[in-house]
Amino acid sequence: MSMMDKLKGLLKGHEDQAGKGIDKGGDYIDERTQGKYRGQVDTAQDRLKEQMRDQDRGPDQPPR
Repeated sequence: MSMMDKLKGLLKGHEDQAGKGIDKGGDYIDERTQGKYRGQVDTAQDRLKEQMRDQDRGPDQPPR
């Protein structure tokens, strides 16, 4: 089982809170780096949120 699968299992049912945590984490990184990596941080946030949304779909459903 991959690390992402384990995290998905832990976060199941708490997607809203996890999304807020992802946003706060990204804001913290932007603050600490003075926005130098804002584009990369935003991309990482979007991908993490997408991964969380994908956990709700079963293996029979196509990706969004």
